[in-house]
Amino acid sequence: MAKGLTTRQQEILDFILEYVDSEGYPPSIREIGAKFEIGSLRGVTVHLDALERKGFISRSNTPRSIKVIHPLFMTSSKVSMVPLIGEIAAGLPITAEEQEHDMIAVSADLVRGIDNPFLLKIKGESMIGEGILPKDLVLIKPQQVANNNDLVAVMVEDEATIKRIFFNKNSITLMPSNPDFQPIEVPADQKLAVIGKVVGLLRDYNGRWN
Repeated sequence: MAKGLTTRQQEILDFILEYVDSEGYPPSIREIGAKFEIGSLRGVTVHLDALERKGFISRSNTPRSIKVIHPLFMTSSKVSMVPLIGEIAAGLPITAEEQEHDMIAVSADLVRGIDNPFLLKIKGESMIGEGILPKDLVLIKPQQVANNNDLVAVMVEDEATIKRIFFNKNSITLMPSNPDFQPIEVPADQKLAVIGKVVGLLRDYNGRWN
């Protein structure tokens, strides 16, 4: 048992670690309560408050925001914390928000060998044919180049979007995967910059990223 923890606090900490290792994100307060048959949310938060006060976890006001921060438990190679830096359109381009919002636990296998990966939250439905739905998070490998048919995050002028990219003689086509949306044709003289390549997806189950 970690020094300074009660039996129940240790059990909850172990559950959080196991949950993150298996799912890639932390459990909700309700899931912790269900696991330990604690009948109220307050009954769970009393234990989480104690774990936070003792320096084992940190929390914010967002759902599933529990982070294990104690050095004893930071050596696991199964999970990496990746910044969620804002929203990006899977629809018409929108302005990308580049303020760091939160750190999200993802499988270490997804980011192995990638320098400075980050996450973007999807807004819009133009890529549903790729299985990318509104509120999902896409994992981005930062890079400034792309090949034909790559799934990329791009800036068009001052707006950002997720699309498949195709290079033509005098233009670039940003292709959706939803027949309700038209391809975006970008003339050669219009400013376009590749932000990075989409290399992973985190599904939004039960409003995890709200």
